[in-house]
Amino acid sequence: MEVANELLVGGIVVGVFQENCWVIGSRQTGEAICIDPGDQPDEVLALARDMGVTIKLIANSHAHIDHILGVRGVQSSSGARFLLHADDHALAAQAGAQAERMFRTRIEPPPAPDAAPADGDVVEVAGVRLQVLHTPGHTRGSVSYYQPEAKLLFSGDTLFMGSIGRTDLPGGDYAQEMESIIGKLLVLPEETRVLPGHMLETTIGRERQTNPFVLQELQQRR
Repeated sequence: MEVANELLVGGIVVGVFQENCWVIGSRQTGEAICIDPGDQPDEVLALARDMGVTIKLIANSHAHIDHILGVRGVQSSSGARFLLHADDHALAAQAGAQAERMFRTRIEPPPAPDAAPADGDVVEVAGVRLQVLHTPGHTRGSVSYYQPEAKLLFSGDTLFMGSIGRTDLPGGDYAQEMESIIGKLLVLPEETRVLPGHMLETTIGRERQTNPFVLQELQQRR
């Protein structure tokens, strides 16, 4: 779909965890950013080809295995640089052990990140700029990516339609996650479209008004 200023956005659900991988690219330059290639790299690359763009950057919201299993395949075919917040580098390095311990399966760990975007940074390729919002809570290094002109938020596993990311895994912190949501995400324009790491898209306005976790938190803060 074309969203604004020649920007194109495509999404695909990948892997057994039904994770949402997103590609945002420029119609004018043909360059794109891939957000959270969680599995099935060939399908992710096919999506980019169908959109008429080439992935130049892989920007992950966090390092849980359902979001990083496709990183190596996408990178090896595209040459894209891999970005991951510094606080999740250790988590990514432990992906193989995590998969074996939790799911009794062996995986090839993701490549080492090429850079570590921090809060307030801008990640970009020609024609596409995303603002980095550090939104810890689901993991220590969780980030969301915001495109202000198009009013798009790629929220990873921080904010979902009517829900939030789980905080019972290593590095999770419920209070920290709610602070990220209230202080970093719900301050965005209410018409902002939220493209999450799982399930359906929503809007900031909808989550302000109907998300039970948000409503409970706001009530407790009064």
